[in-house]
Amino acid sequence: MNDAFNVTADELRQLIERIEQYEAEKKDIAEQLKEVYAEAKGRGFDTKALRKIVSLRKQDADERQEADAILEVYMTALGMN
Repeated sequence: MNDAFNVTADELRQLIERIEQYEAEKKDIAEQLKEVYAEAKGRGFDTKALRKIVSLRKQDADERQEADAILEVYMTALGMN
């Protein structure tokens, strides 16, 4: 029983340490992204537009076209075109 507990505890410790490492890396990357957006803003770019472009580039073309079509229908229904 004690050996099984030690193995499980070791596994758990390793998993926790990996999670902590990735969380630290994620924090570093978030800080780097923040710096890039600040640089872009300093150069006169609209960071809200940049974020939207990054989001759109993550989608495949079909998803993007479908979302655009739905948005167009809704805007037309609301008299926004």
